[in-house]
Amino acid sequence: MTSSAESTRSQTDLAAPIVPVDTPAGTYTLVVVSNRLPVDYEEGADGAVTWRTSPGGLVTALEPLMRSSHGAWVGWPGVADRDFEPFENDGISLVPVRLNEADIEDYYEGFSNDTLWPLYHDVIAPPSFHRETWDAYVAVNRRFAAAAAAVAAPGSTVWVHDYQLQLVPRMLREARPDLVIGFFNHIPFPPYGIYAQLPWRKQILHGLLGADVIGFQRGADAGNFSQAVRRLYGYPTRGVVIDVPTGENGDSRRVIAKHFPISIDAAAYEELARRPEIQARARQIREDLGNPKTLMLGVDRLDYTKGIGHRIKAFGELLADGRLSVEDVTLVQVASPSRERVSTYMALRDEIELAVGRLNGDFSTISHTAISYHHHSYPREEMVAMYLAADVMLVTALRDGMNLVAKEYVAVRFDVDGVLVLSEFAGAADELKQAILINPHDIDGTKDAIVRAVEMPKRERTRRMRALRRKVAENDVAAWSASFLRALTGGAAVPAGIPDDLDQALQSIAGAENLLIALDFDGTLAPHVDHPEDARAIAGTREAVQALLDLPGVRVAFVSGRALVSLQHVAQPQSAVLLTGSHGIEVQLDTPEIELNLLSTELEQLDTLARVLETISGSIAGTTIERKPAGLALHTRLATEKDGQTAQGQARDQLGDQLPGLTIREGKNVLEFSVRSSTKGDALAKLRDYTGADRVFYAGDDVTDEDAFAALDEDDVGLKIGQGATLAGYRVRSPQEVTQVLVRIAALRSGRSL
Repeated sequence: MTSSAESTRSQTDLAAPIVPVDTPAGTYTLVVVSNRLPVDYEEGADGAVTWRTSPGGLVTALEPLMRSSHGAWVGWPGVADRDFEPFENDGISLVPVRLNEADIEDYYEGFSNDTLWPLYHDVIAPPSFHRETWDAYVAVNRRFAAAAAAVAAPGSTVWVHDYQLQLVPRMLREARPDLVIGFFNHIPFPPYGIYAQLPWRKQILHGLLGADVIGFQRGADAGNFSQAVRRLYGYPTRGVVIDVPTGENGDSRRVIAKHFPISIDAAAYEELARRPEIQARARQIREDLGNPKTLMLGVDRLDYTKGIGHRIKAFGELLADGRLSVEDVTLVQVASPSRERVSTYMALRDEIELAVGRLNGDFSTISHTAISYHHHSYPREEMVAMYLAADVMLVTALRDGMNLVAKEYVAVRFDVDGVLVLSEFAGAADELKQAILINPHDIDGTKDAIVRAVEMPKRERTRRMRALRRKVAENDVAAWSASFLRALTGGAAVPAGIPDDLDQALQSIAGAENLLIALDFDGTLAPHVDHPEDARAIAGTREAVQALLDLPGVRVAFVSGRALVSLQHVAQPQSAVLLTGSHGIEVQLDTPEIELNLLSTELEQLDTLARVLETISGSIAGTTIERKPAGLALHTRLATEKDGQTAQGQARDQLGDQLPGLTIREGKNVLEFSVRSSTKGDALAKLRDYTGADRVFYAGDDVTDEDAFAALDEDDVGLKIGQGATLAGYRVRSPQEVTQVLVRIAALRSGRSL
């Protein structure tokens, strides 16, 4: 473990400037930063250097965007101890970062893959903690950050990728505060009890929180990250939003930490699978294997997280039990070489190959081999042929961020056949629910799943595969990158009117059988005003809401942070409008009564809260108190900026001491304190359940609305009003456009055109 002195030194190292103050900004408006460049280095016999584009979903997703937005990609070119000048390949500008052999050993093989990789994968293998490899990690991250800072144009977007570069966001933030910074973690993020083992746990979080949006593969990973931030830094978190202090005056910066499940270029895989020569190769593969009745396939990097040994053990026991026969079933296992200089991986290869040899020795015959094992990589075309040839795909990962092999298999099966057996510990299991899901640690359960897959009737195979293919096609890699960048790049000016892509989305949801239109009020239906009690919806809004209420299968709800009494006063809603207030603590659903239940302890906390805030507000001009059923809000809109910061700082400090369990929400010139934790996401979930809606439209403008956007399903529509990073898929400029949107939905729903 590192000592406190060493921790202090490391923090100092992280704070060191990465670029000289007078260094001019670059010219690229989008910069992608990853450990490797998206090209492979090749040197001919004559010494001529060529670069071949690496196959991969990330490259496929970002290529068009980078070309159209004048983008650059920063990364290591894959060759040690060589300097390369920036160059262009296939229309993308590439900025190489130099790594020497010591960097590869300490930063990459050491800290990245011998410390972070096993730690983040639930300590399936024991991680090592060495101060020398941490120092190398810091130094190399600084080198990548410096390269990105040097080429990024003023106000540009930088998207940093994966666990090797977790310090880069903070380094960039401090060197170039003008940048919009995103980070995506392609591997899992562990629960706090595991993450806490890392001696440099706070430094890693500090580095990641330099980003504006931090993306993860699964919702659980994002939740683990937010919990670590709360435990180690005590920063307020609300759903997917984290408030990160930026100075001693109470200012904070909002960071979004949410899952954005990555995918593949599904259309490209299907296009390959439809080629006659690849289909012929698939038939040849089966013939070369003796035309077994069932061909099972496993495709993995040779890594201890992939559960290859568990898969082989289950298959061997099925053969030994007589539930499967080697004459009928063959397993093809592709185990691509991985980190072959790391001792753990060398031992794993010996272990797997010994298991394969024993199983083949026990069960193979002259004409039939139990396992066809291959320790090398194949080009994409050969992999697609294998996917087409395989009747059953086995993905038995013990822990995996996503596992794109599962999605590749589904995308290839245009014949709507084949069975996917998928570990519930792979991120893909969150989406591919029509696979046969397994716990690979449960060998008996895995054996039963394999037999079920082998014996599954054709009709059920088709039903399951059709549903899987629909999911993969709808959520491909282009949709993944677009959703992340939409959440990240919310700082630009928003034009007037309804964008074309939003109008297409409105056309889609307008035909829903049961449609819920859920709307924030302040800033969404009504412009923000100095005095909250003066807020009113803009002209035409009431008529638009009524038009929606008059349509069958449509419910309209207001979802507000206001107390319901206040919301009723300013909104004057029709009786058919469903109401939720105080961030979901109060509800009024087709009843004259407001539902609210507070405990006696919560009532006592309310009294203390009121006493503290009234004292602060009485001493600082321009501040007011708004009472809510389960809390109070401190408004600072009419105070000077300095006085407002002082009032909010005092409120945080005093209430943090006296009522440490309070829920705190920060809005536009308002700080809300609640004795009961609830969010607009909770309110929206209750409304969806109450109305039975199969599609939901939600519009909001504030950070508290991000919890509602996070609660939307993939087929729903989220609309952000104004600027700022958001999880909403669409954006308009002002409440005027919201009213236009409501009118448009009503017209589409009733079959009229505008």
